[in-house]
Amino acid sequence: MELIIKLLTVFCLGALELWVAIPAGIALNLHPLLAGITAGAGAIVSVIIILMPGKRIRTWLMRNRKNGGMKHSRLYIIWARYGAAGLGLLSPILTGAPLGTALGVALGVPAGRLLLWMSLGIVVWSLLLSFAAILGLAGMGALGN
Repeated sequence: MELIIKLLTVFCLGALELWVAIPAGIALNLHPLLAGITAGAGAIVSVIIILMPGKRIRTWLMRNRKNGGMKHSRLYIIWARYGAAGLGLLSPILTGAPLGTALGVALGVPAGRLLLWMSLGIVVWSLLLSFAAILGLAGMGALGN
């Protein structure tokens, strides 16, 4: 039961931010790979949840945005330069998957393409952060055999 609570905690944190979820999982004594996989799964679920009502989110965002505020954001510049691939690969680590997905929806990126690139970005960053944690723990001698 304790393991399930730890996994649920990391999953929910992953839905918000990978940077927080993976170290939290490690602090909860989960193996870094397990923490990364669980956090990544949470982030992908958050992307799917945001994509489900995508058109309504786009309408709301466009109605409530400030004059030209989005055109000067870092993610908009990445999207303008690199398209859906750049947005999907960089936003999970820069702003978190939910915000990157909402921005992609607001920019009119097709849901299938956004899901693909966001998922790839989440997997890449989850693996990189997990392996960095493994290397750091191994360097400190804290990772058992």
